[in-house]
Amino acid sequence: MLKISKLFFVFLIIFSCTKNEKIDVVSNESSHPKLILTAQGVRDIRAQLGNIPIFDNSLKRVKEEIDAEIALGIDVPIPKDYSGGYTHARHKRNWVVLQKAGVLYQILDDEKYAKYVKDMLMKYEEMYKTLPLHPKTRSYARGKLFWQCLNDSNWLVYVSQAYDCIYNYLSEEERNKLETNLFRPFADHISVDSPQFYQRVHNHSTWGNAAVGMIGLVMNDQELIDRALYGIKGVNLDKKAKDDDGGYLNKDGKAGFLANIEEPFSPDGYYNEGPYYQRYAMYPFLVFAEGLHNVKPELKIFEYKNGVLLKSIKALLNLSDADGDFFPLNDGQKGMSYYNDALVTAVDISYHFGKQDPGLLSIAAKQNKVLLDDSGLAVALGVKNGKTKPFDKKSINLSDGSKGKQGGVGILRNENIELVFKYASQGSSHGHYDKLSFSLYEKGEEVIQDYGLARFVNIEQKGGGNYLKENKTWAKQTIAHNTVTQNETSHYNGKYEIGSQNHPDLHYFSFTNKNIQVSSAKVAKTYPGTDMQRTIAVIKDEGFEKPYVLDIMKVVANKSNQYDFPYYFLGQVLSTNFKYSIPEILKPLGNKNGYQHLYLEGFGKSNKDNTKFSWLNNGKFYSLTTISNTNDEILFTRIGANDPDFNLRREAAIMLRRKNTKNTLFVSSIEAHGSYSPVSESAVNSKSNIKELKVVIDTLDYTAISITTLNGDTKLFITANTEASKEATHKLTINNENYEWSGSYYFK
Repeated sequence: MLKISKLFFVFLIIFSCTKNEKIDVVSNESSHPKLILTAQGVRDIRAQLGNIPIFDNSLKRVKEEIDAEIALGIDVPIPKDYSGGYTHARHKRNWVVLQKAGVLYQILDDEKYAKYVKDMLMKYEEMYKTLPLHPKTRSYARGKLFWQCLNDSNWLVYVSQAYDCIYNYLSEEERNKLETNLFRPFADHISVDSPQFYQRVHNHSTWGNAAVGMIGLVMNDQELIDRALYGIKGVNLDKKAKDDDGGYLNKDGKAGFLANIEEPFSPDGYYNEGPYYQRYAMYPFLVFAEGLHNVKPELKIFEYKNGVLLKSIKALLNLSDADGDFFPLNDGQKGMSYYNDALVTAVDISYHFGKQDPGLLSIAAKQNKVLLDDSGLAVALGVKNGKTKPFDKKSINLSDGSKGKQGGVGILRNENIELVFKYASQGSSHGHYDKLSFSLYEKGEEVIQDYGLARFVNIEQKGGGNYLKENKTWAKQTIAHNTVTQNETSHYNGKYEIGSQNHPDLHYFSFTNKNIQVSSAKVAKTYPGTDMQRTIAVIKDEGFEKPYVLDIMKVVANKSNQYDFPYYFLGQVLSTNFKYSIPEILKPLGNKNGYQHLYLEGFGKSNKDNTKFSWLNNGKFYSLTTISNTNDEILFTRIGANDPDFNLRREAAIMLRRKNTKNTLFVSSIEAHGSYSPVSESAVNSKSNIKELKVVIDTLDYTAISITTLNGDTKLFITANTEASKEATHKLTINNENYEWSGSYYFK
């Protein structure tokens, strides 16, 4: 097989050198290909074929894939289905096949690929000019090939690249036919005919802007390019109109590709919709930016907003766990990872157009494939030449908001423990009502989970593959998250128009001490008259096998309330230090705001100063210790009530309920410890090492917690609740002992 591969690439090199090349490099604007794969890039790639293993293998796989598609013949069905249906899936597959076939034509100089692209495009031209709006009416912006303009835009982003690759293969008459009957009307439909989709700041419009701009670059149509960059001239949308997810279409009147870079990205590169949709939007952001860089270098697009597009890739990679799966913040599907093709694009483009960070090469090596273009070649050469270094994920704070002033996400990493602290803004229409929530991971496995979205993407049997009603009734609600819910009502009353106007604020983030990482944030207005402050620390202490979490939630209110504080643990319950009863009949915990989806599986009351709970998950032990009083209720809940279609995962939580309380303090620790082997049937270090947690002081300015271990060692953690700058000095007397320190916290 190895000999065949070598002969194959030797043949390619000889063939490409002896045949007349249809590559013209007169100028950036007139030469083709020029968009993503460039004329010079084709030459460079052909010169290296057979000597760049990761590129050669990527090319081989794509060739096998497209040869199989060509053998099946062309299918361009009349559109009729939602996501997951046959016509949707076929047109989606076609856009990928067209793009890859165009690239193969350029790299292999084999006319069969150009002919295949041409023949399919002509079938689309023949069909498209006869198409009405898509027959499915669910979307706020219906497409023609697909049920929503978003997918039509996906199609044009990819197909623009295919058209660029065969541009010189086509006659002028053929190009005029395609541009007049297919590409120009297509671009018009997703933009001027659908301003509610196009004229906004959102991941949807990013795809639309990129689609219009990329076909404009290929056609050298300045009007389309300007429409892509700046939006549609003279269009003013109703500022109160909303999309299918409840988000405003265009409240601020901003639109166009540049606005979509300016508004959603923070200076740190965090995208306000969260990593799942950042991953989705990165492809159009980056390929259109690459096209602009290649064709319109004077725009300096990769320098726009201090180079935020390239910064965002590093931010996105840091928003993944040890296995590369993205943290499912907001509407995020679990399991989406940096192995997705969009991240292959992101890594390659970031390396090629950025500072050639060798850490990115380690991600590319794990992905085991590269783009078949100039950037993929650069990565392949970097890997081949031994420049690879590990991509080092450390504790990091990513600000949110266009100016970095709307909260953020803090990721605390200590050995194999990762804690994600979300104190971000609402996150557009895909945001959840989960201020000051967190999730916890060990070695890439969830310990305390964030539910993510309620959707089976592209599975037709589940709501056509689209968002399910449970996404609004459960997944977005506050009680679905590891944070405080007041009076069984979601933050901001579950209203986007309120949530989008408010956000938490960072109090401090400290990670200079390798043994202690701390993040603290505050939020007001989640409930009228209530302020919350949460401080979370991941502490590596010599008395513990692994780093443990100290969680302090301070609530200050102007009246008495009921507070519910769940921890959505994954695994099997092992033990508790409190008695509880199990109901004979399972009933929902409430009737709205997500409570209607929770079964009450167990009920108990705290009878000690510390409530303890332990569980086993994936061969590892975990323990929760929380400071409690005799009036605290402890609930075992399970997701799944009022869910006759089984759209929700049947997962559990332990919930702390505190009634008739005004100001309060929730303090808990979470320990990861020991292991269990089913092979040797041995349990090692299966019990908590914490004897007692105690509130030593809690004032407006300071909260101090003592942590005492089983062997009697006591450590004190003090957090500054008001003045927490690095330069601030603090003096505090506790139990006749004086404590002095500078900075945000004290631990000793």
